[in-house]
Parts: sequence; structure tokens; C-alpha cells
Amino acid sequence: MVRRVLSLLIGFPIGIVLVAIAVSNRQPVDLILDPFRPEAPALSIELPFYIYLMAALVVGVILGGVATWMGQSRWRQTARSQGRRAARWQAEADRLARERETSTAASGHLAITSR
Repeated sequence: MVRRVLSLLIGFPIGIVLVAIAVSNRQPVDLILDPFRPEAPALSIELPFYIYLMAALVVGVILGGVATWMGQSRWRQTARSQGRRAARWQAEADRLARERETSTAASGHLAITSR
């Protein structure tokens, strides 16, 4: 519940700012992708300026997420190997506990039958 309220308190003002940017930057802008002939480009795109801004924001978030994910790969690999190691030790501890129970039961059974 607290996370939802916090996300609304943060997301709502960000949404308002993004809408204000979109409304104030509605004029069309040419994106020319031909550096050799800018006066008669072979490839150009005309879109409202806010679309370029939003696309840059989305690309930045994606690139930041990929960079963070790649930077944390060492820690994820360590966590996987430590998890496997912990599972192996847990299995060993369970096996030893079972052996102890069976040996205790067997020695208890011998003690009862030898009386």
C-alpha cells in the first residue's frame, strides 16, 4: 500500500511534467539523417519535437538498465554459485542427520533387544 502511494506521489507529478513538455513542444521538427546533403536529404523524419524528447528518454532508460544489468552480472554469478554451494551443503547436512537418526534408532533397538 505504501509503495503504491509513493509511486502515485512520484509518478503523477512526472506525468504532469511530461504532458506539459508535450504541449509546449508540438511544433514539427525535421530530423535529417543524411550528413552529406542536408539541403536535400535522402532520409529525414518530421515529427513533433516532444516525440524526439520522449524517445531520447526511453532510449536513455533502456541503455541505463542494460548497463546496470551488465554491471551486476558478477554479483549474480556469485549469488548463483553460492546458492549451489549452499544447496550442496544443505543436502550433506540432511544426509548426515538421516544417518544419525538411523544409527541412533539402530543402537536404541540393539540396546532394547540386548536387555
